[in-house]
Amino acid sequence: MATIRESITDSIRYWEPRRIVYNLLLAVIVAIYYVRGLPSSKAALTVDFALILFVLAVVANLAYCAAYFVDIFAQGSGFRESWRSKRWILFAVGMILAMIFARFISMGFFAQA
Repeated sequence: MATIRESITDSIRYWEPRRIVYNLLLAVIVAIYYVRGLPSSKAALTVDFALILFVLAVVANLAYCAAYFVDIFAQGSGFRESWRSKRWILFAVGMILAMIFARFISMGFFAQA
């Protein structure tokens, strides 16, 4: 059985490189809806918009951290090896959910229906 330190190190090693992909995909979704809404979407680019976008990015990254709780808990169980080979499913489900949220929020920002 792995120690808590080993489980945490393994989680960081697995999840942090994927955080880059997560953030890039969410940024691409926002950019797509911005471009689709041109030229009227230019009006949304204000200081308030930048601040809201920053807060939403922080919230998205806090939500991403929820994977750590699941991962470390699962690694502490008797299913550690099985979990480690299937935790990509947690990433995929979380990524899809975040992309859906990003889509709807972007639609609201850039008046897409």
